[in-house]
Amino acid sequence: MKKIPLILIAAVFLLLISGCNNQKSTASNNDNVKSADSNKDKQVTLKFGYASNSQPVIDAMNKFGDLVSEKTDGEVKVEYYPDGQLGGERELIELTQAGAIDVTKVSGSTLEGFSDIYSIFSVPYLFEDEDHYYKTLENKQVMNPIYKSTEDQGIIGLTYYTSGARNFYMTDGPVEKPDDLKGKNIRVMNSESQMKMVQALGGSPTPIGSDEVYSSLQQGIIDGSENNEFALATAGHGEITKFYSYDEHTRIPDMVMINKETLDKLSDKHTKAIYEAADESKDFQKKIWEKYLDKEKKEATDKYNVKFNEVDKEPFRKAVQPIHDEFKNDKQFGNLYKKIQSLSKE
Repeated sequence: MKKIPLILIAAVFLLLISGCNNQKSTASNNDNVKSADSNKDKQVTLKFGYASNSQPVIDAMNKFGDLVSEKTDGEVKVEYYPDGQLGGERELIELTQAGAIDVTKVSGSTLEGFSDIYSIFSVPYLFEDEDHYYKTLENKQVMNPIYKSTEDQGIIGLTYYTSGARNFYMTDGPVEKPDDLKGKNIRVMNSESQMKMVQALGGSPTPIGSDEVYSSLQQGIIDGSENNEFALATAGHGEITKFYSYDEHTRIPDMVMINKETLDKLSDKHTKAIYEAADESKDFQKKIWEKYLDKEKKEATDKYNVKFNEVDKEPFRKAVQPIHDEFKNDKQFGNLYKKIQSLSKE
C-alpha cells in the first residue's frame, strides 16, 4: 500500500476531531468494535469523505447514511466530510486505505491507480447503450471481483453510482466527427485508457484534476474537456464551453469504497445493514438521476446558452477499435472484456 505522509494523516485527524462542518451528530469511533463477550452491538460512527459532486450523487450518499441509521436502529451513524475538505479523490482513497476515514465515493477511473481492473470502464464504447451498462453493473459475476480487487490494499467496493455518459464539450465549436478533435488539447482524468482514447481520436490528452478544469479552460490551456452534463452548470464550465456533443464515448461509474478493517470490525448485523443501505442508495440514485439531468441541461441552456448536438457515433467507434482489440486479447482482462460484451446480447 502506498504510504501517506504522516503530516497529512495528522492534519486529517485534527480536522476529524474538530468536527468541521459535520452533517450528522455521532458517537465516538472508539465504539467501532465487536465485543467478544457480548452479542450486543455497540454504537459506531463511519466517517464518509467525498469531493465535489452533482446533486443526485450527494443525495444518494446522504440516503446511504439515513438507511444505515434506520437499518441499525441508530447503532451505526454516518458523519460526512464533503466537497473535498479532506482532499481530492486520490487523497480520499489513500485516507480510506489508512483508516483516517471509513468510506469514500470516487470515480472508477481514479481507482485505476490502485487496481488495473478498473481500467476496463475507461474502454470507449465498452457498452452498447445504457441498458447494457446497467446490466453489466448489476451482474455479480462481473462486479464482485472488481469490488474485491483492492482488498489487499485495505479497501473494498460496496456499490456503484451512475455518472451517466461522458461526452466532449468545447470552447470553439461542436465535436461532430473525430477530425474535430485534431490538434485540440482535451482534458482527461488521470487514466491511461482515457489518454489512449483521445489520442486515437486525434486529440492531445491533457490530464488535469477536476478542480483545475475551469481555470484551464479560461486560460486556454485546454480547448475542451469530457464529462457528463453536470460539468456545465454545477461546475460552471458552461460559462466558457458553449458546445456539448453527445458522442457518449464512455460510461464510467462512481464507486463507494469502505476501509476493510472497518468492515471487518462490524458485527454481522451491521455489515448486512451497510451492504443493504449501499445497494438501496444506488437504486435511489438511479431513479433521481434523469430528473436532475434534465434540470442541469435546462440551466446550462438558459444560463450559459450551451448548445447540445447529437453525433454519429460510428466513426468514433471505428477510431478506438484498437483499444478494444488490446483489451480483448489481454491475458489479464480478456475474459472480463468478453463477458461484458456478451451481456449486451443476453
